[in-house]
Formats: sequence, C-alpha cells, structure tokens
Amino acid sequence: MKNLTKRYGILDRISGTEDLRDMTFPVQEELCTALREFILDHVSQTGGHLASNLGIVELSVALEREFDSRRDRIIYDVGHQCYVHKILTGRKNDFDRLRMYGGLCGFMKPDESITDPCITGHASSSVSVALGMAHARTIRGEKYHVIAVIGDGALTGGMAYEALNDAGASREPLIVVLNDNNMSIDKNVGGMARHLAKLRVSPRYMAAKNRLKQALSHIPGGKAVTAQGTKFKQAIKSVMLPSSMFEQMGFTYLGPVDGHDLKELSFHLQLAKHLKCPVLLHVMTQKGRGYRYAEEAPEKYHGVSKFDLVSGQLPASAPGFSTVFGQELVKLAQKDGRICAITAAMPSGTGLSAFAQQFPNRFFDVGIAEEHAVAMTAGMAKQGLRPVCAVYATFLQRSYDQLIHDVSIAGDIPAVFAIDRAGIVGADGATHNGTFDIPFLRTIPGMTILCPSNFAELRTMITQAFYHNTTGGAIAIRYPRGGEGHFQQDTAADWACCIRSHPCPDVTIVTYGILINQAIEAAERLESDGVSVNIWKINRISAEREALSREMLQSFAPHLAVLEDVVQNGSFSEVILRTLMQQGRNEIQVHCFHTGNRFLPHGSVQEVYRLCGIDGTSVARSLRACLDLRKDESIG
Repeated sequence: MKNLTKRYGILDRISGTEDLRDMTFPVQEELCTALREFILDHVSQTGGHLASNLGIVELSVALEREFDSRRDRIIYDVGHQCYVHKILTGRKNDFDRLRMYGGLCGFMKPDESITDPCITGHASSSVSVALGMAHARTIRGEKYHVIAVIGDGALTGGMAYEALNDAGASREPLIVVLNDNNMSIDKNVGGMARHLAKLRVSPRYMAAKNRLKQALSHIPGGKAVTAQGTKFKQAIKSVMLPSSMFEQMGFTYLGPVDGHDLKELSFHLQLAKHLKCPVLLHVMTQKGRGYRYAEEAPEKYHGVSKFDLVSGQLPASAPGFSTVFGQELVKLAQKDGRICAITAAMPSGTGLSAFAQQFPNRFFDVGIAEEHAVAMTAGMAKQGLRPVCAVYATFLQRSYDQLIHDVSIAGDIPAVFAIDRAGIVGADGATHNGTFDIPFLRTIPGMTILCPSNFAELRTMITQAFYHNTTGGAIAIRYPRGGEGHFQQDTAADWACCIRSHPCPDVTIVTYGILINQAIEAAERLESDGVSVNIWKINRISAEREALSREMLQSFAPHLAVLEDVVQNGSFSEVILRTLMQQGRNEIQVHCFHTGNRFLPHGSVQEVYRLCGIDGTSVARSLRACLDLRKDESIG
C-alpha cells in the first residue's frame, strides 16, 4: 500500500482526544485538512466509505473535543461515517488494513475500542440505543453525556421517529445531532426531506427576527414587545418555520448550524450539554467535502473500491447480479405495465436506477423503511399489480413481521422480493452478511425461495416469479453480491437437478445458489484423488416442497455433504436430515457445511468462505479426511 510513510503534520502529533482540548480553532482547522488527506490517501488504497467520512470531519473533531468518548457515549448511526472517530481514538495506524480480514472494521465495533459504545451497521437505531443508555445512566446515578449522531437519510426510517417521540417525552438529558447533508446513499425522499429543507431556511428566520427587532425598537411600545422574548421568537418561528416537528416532540431545537464551522459547532455542543434536557442540534454538512469528485457526485463516492486519487477514476466493475436484475426488470416492464419496483433507499445498490429513469411512475423509493416497503408491496400485489421489492438480505430482516402478517397469512398475495447481497458480502462484515435469509424465510408458510446460481438463471427466475407462480403466494429470489462463477448453465426449469452424476458415487454434494461453484471445485479435487462425486443443485426452497424426490434420495452416496452460505439453525441441511431420518436412511453419513451459528468478520468473500470451511478446497479436504477415516475403521 502507498503512503505508509507519509507524514500528516498535526495529525501525527496527536496521541489521543485529550490533545484536542487546548487546540485553537485555526489549529483544529489544520487538523481537519490533515484528516481529509489521510482518509483520501487510505481509502483510495483500501476502499471503504468515502463521501460520508469526508463530510463529517469537523463535526467529529468537535464531538471528540467537547466530549470524552472514553466515558461519554457517542453513537454514530449506521457507523460507516466513523473513520475520523477511529483515527482520533488510537486506531490511525490500523487504517492500512481497513475492512480487510483481521484488520480494522469499517463500522463501530466495541471489540476494537472502549470509545465505540455499541455495534452499528444498520440505519435509524442510534436514538433508541442512546435513550436506553441515558435511562441506564439516570437509574444508576452516573454522570456522562449520551449523543446520537444521525443523518437525514436515516430519519426516513420509522424506528428513528419512534425513538425521537419517546426521547422527547422522557425529558431525559440526551443530545441528538442531526447530520444533514441532504443525502443517504442516494438522494433523500419523502416528507422528512421536505421538512428539513424548510428548517434550513433558519438563516432567513434569524435575519427576519433581527430586522423586526430593529424596526420595533423605533416605534412606540416596540421595546416592550421585544422584551417578551419567548413569545416573540415563537411568533417569528411560526411564520418562518411552519412546522417544528422536533420541538413538538419535546426537544429543544438548535440550528441549523454550519457543520464545517468549528467555532459554531463547539459553541452549540457546549450549549447542548448544559441544557439538561433532550436537545436536537441540526448540523448542515456537505457530503464528500474536500474532494471535488466526491462533492460533485457523493452517491458515486459513497462506498468505493480502490481508486485513482488524482483523477478520481473509479475501477470499472464487471456486471453483477444486481445489474442483471435491473436490466431484466426493465425488459419485462416495457411489455407489462403492471410491473412496479419498490426499494428502501437503495435504487443504485439494487440495480434499479435504470428502471427509475424509464418508469418514474412505477418506481417507489420509500427511504430507509423496509417494513413499509414490504407492506406496501403486499398492498400493490393484492390490487392486481406485479410489484417487486428489491432489498438487501440483511435489511429484509427488519421486515419479518410484515412478511408474515401483510404478505403471507392471506396466502394469495403474489408479491416478489429480490433479495440482494444474500450470503457472504465481504468487507462490510457482520452487520451486512446475508446469512439469515434462508432460515427465516423457510419458516414462513407459502413463501417460495428461488436460488439462481448465475445470470441466466436469475433472468429465468424473475420471469417465473411474475408469470409462473404455481403457489399463488410470495416469492423471494436470493442472489449474492458481485458476479457469477464458472457454472453458467440454466437449470431453473426444475426445482432441483443433478448437474454431476456418477452411477456409484462415494460422495454426494447438495447445494444451491452461487455455492454451486464451490461444490464443483470440491468435486474436481476429490475426483483427482479417485473419489467419485455427484452434485445435486436446489433451485427452489419452500415449506410445501421440502420432501426430497425419490430420484434424489436414491442417488445419495454413503457420504452426503450439504453446502450452504447461511447459519446452521434453520438451514436447508435440516430438511435433508429430517427426510433421511423419516426414511430410515441411517446408513448415510451427513456432513453439514455452513457458516456456523455465529456472526462473521469482515474480509474478502473467499477469506470468509475459508474461515467457515465452505470453499471448494476446504470442503474437499474435510470430505477426504472423512473418507480416510471410514477406510481406517473398516480395516480395524
């Protein structure tokens, strides 16, 4: 990696956040410049979240200066904007391995530092967690500050409103810093975006207030009017700011404040922590600040791979499942006016940008509100449309109740769910791995899960979901992040198929989805050692179709391996184990390969596969050992 020996001036002389206390504002500004340079140098070499971290530099410095993050609890909602916090709290030298296996996590992680108060990775939860911590502080009679830093994008999530409503009514001393950059990953949508746009006219409110005060001071009785203070301010606010939602919830509202003005930030943070009540500090920042390319296209530089810092050129990415999904949906929508697309603040991430441009009246970005997205999808399907809700597997977890209550209980709602980032996602780690979708979807009656292994099967399965739904219920299509592997045959017509057969196999491997490529690699390695292998590929998983076919059962070898990229509990291996037990097939020894009942670290997909033992090499090695053990036992 480049720049390992580069010096960063004032930043290199900081040993901890206590060094910020006596810094003058000009020196702090110098530090902010160095921090941006450091972030750009390192993220351009490792990849990571760029625009959000460049935008929050001054705010992070001000928070670390005015509070003690070793004792005070500073919670960054989502957590992908915590790089400055990590740099200033002793992890600067770890940034050369940012988001790499065994290296620094890209999100808040208490295992790394006591200054990370909790795990973060999903949006809209910070205020809830912060209020819980504030209640704990009060009940235990302790003294520390609790601060939730939440972006305007995260305020599109319903959980944030539930927490704000409760926090304001609680009167618990708590500071909510609203980092308003008018962005999440894509452009913000909805009523909250419009509300914040109104609040941003506060400079007009201040100017109008001052002009009116001056005018009143020159007329008889005018000074008496201005002396009433609070009533005067409320009257002006009612004219200039038609709705102050946060104040109605019980917060003392401060701002908007320039989020790049250290002096203003420090003043308002000091004011907030002395108010001893729920405070919402509205801070306006620029996403991507300090790097022209990120300022001009913050959504493009939200999460980046390694890139050229000088030109801003991002590496060309090969087509992935998300892209293919979006392209195929556009083709179908051109012929069928009933097809609609719904997403929760992820139009680009789920491949729907082209659909949104071509069919704006049939595209719905609901913000970070997965529960709402799923329930709305159900309503559209019930009324005769053909909606597809595109959502990351890890975020669909939030909508479990809606999948049951609004989608599946009726049994005849043909809603389609495109589940992106299923399985192992890589550098984003534990909070973003989609290792729970098969287990929780399998529990829902009427839910069918389609598991494409390549682009051709994805295209076929989208058509199947819309037009060949034999159950009449909901259908989920799960596919991984990134591209396809070597297996590119379209087998989607069958619920399961044998793609590698042997009349008398030593080993049978059963798998689904992208892991078919690992199964084939394992088979090839075993066969090079003289071990015969057949492979069964599952294309559809559902509660109604969990009885294995007679053909499949009869083909099973004495050693049966089930290969999956999900947790053990609720995995498809349970279906096979139960079926074999019911059939009395005790002679078959089943070997389950999965991610284990645990949360997985960040790292490349292949590294995490190896950690779990579900890569082709590891599977072959494990099965080889089992076969050798069997031979030894037969000799004995």
